[in-house]
Amino acid sequence: MAVVWDEAALRFRTPDGAAYLSYSKKKDGSADLIDLEHTYVPPSKRGQGIAAQLCEAAFDCARKQGFRVIPTCSYISWSDLVFQQSTM
Repeated sequence: MAVVWDEAALRFRTPDGAAYLSYSKKKDGSADLIDLEHTYVPPSKRGQGIAAQLCEAAFDCARKQGFRVIPTCSYISWSDLVFQQSTM
């Protein structure tokens, strides 16, 4: 599945917009940060790995754009995605 970076809406989302990961932009001195705040997948789409795909797209985008990530969302902060990103 292709994840859409909807920069104007501050979201990474599925093409149909039903599942998303919302974020906010912040500054810490000269560093650009994105705070990954909330991941939502509707019940009909759960269990398909969509939340993980949204998170992977967000981390990939952050890496390419030079953003530091704040994983506020409980799904992200408790998943192994944070561990994987911190070991890269």
